[in-house]
Amino acid sequence: MFKLHFGRLTGKAYTKGERVLRFEAIVHNTADLRCGRMIEKFPEIVTRLAGIAERFATALDCVDTGFLADGVLDQLPTGSRLGATRIGGVDLNKPRMRDALSAVLALAPAPHGFTVGDFAAKVHAITGTSDAEYTIRQAAYDLRKLRGKQLLDKPGRTRRYRVPAHAARTIAALLTLRDQVIAPVLAGIRSPRMGRKPKAWTSIDRDYEQIRVNMQTLFDDLALTTPAPLAA
Repeated sequence: MFKLHFGRLTGKAYTKGERVLRFEAIVHNTADLRCGRMIEKFPEIVTRLAGIAERFATALDCVDTGFLADGVLDQLPTGSRLGATRIGGVDLNKPRMRDALSAVLALAPAPHGFTVGDFAAKVHAITGTSDAEYTIRQAAYDLRKLRGKQLLDKPGRTRRYRVPAHAARTIAALLTLRDQVIAPVLAGIRSPRMGRKPKAWTSIDRDYEQIRVNMQTLFDDLALTTPAPLAA
């Protein structure tokens, strides 16, 4: 069972092994649905809960399977415009921007979207930083940069942000590529031999080992070296 809580609204998923049994949305207080609480509002309450469950399932599917379109990695670091304002690009080499992407992805299933304050609080929770170390102003600027790259929506005059499905897939793919592909593969290249084989040798472990061996050959052919990190 997998649950995400957003105030008094909860998204819940039931799985058994590799099979998904069902998704459901739970409201602990119907006031959070913002459609009234009288009995005649029951059809609207059910409709809104169904929409929450559908968005919850869509967000989890997007996070599970990422996608990168051609040119995304080249376009992200370049500047962009949001209205008449020119803003900076999204540099994945900067920890602050990776933390921002992680926070946005974590908030993607939020039933009503999220505010700048919600986003800043999530960054604080992920990084352990304080309000002084990562301010609301910095959070707002990071969100503007992500909007400039179409990784966020801010419909109309609302103050709430939403993560479109295609953007969630892109963010998930970017973080996976940076943290689960590039970093471990480069770290493995520095080791001429694999260490002790883990007790649970998964298909992903075998993939990493095969890539490590092939990348060492490729680096030799390209005359690239990966020196070991300096001792502390």
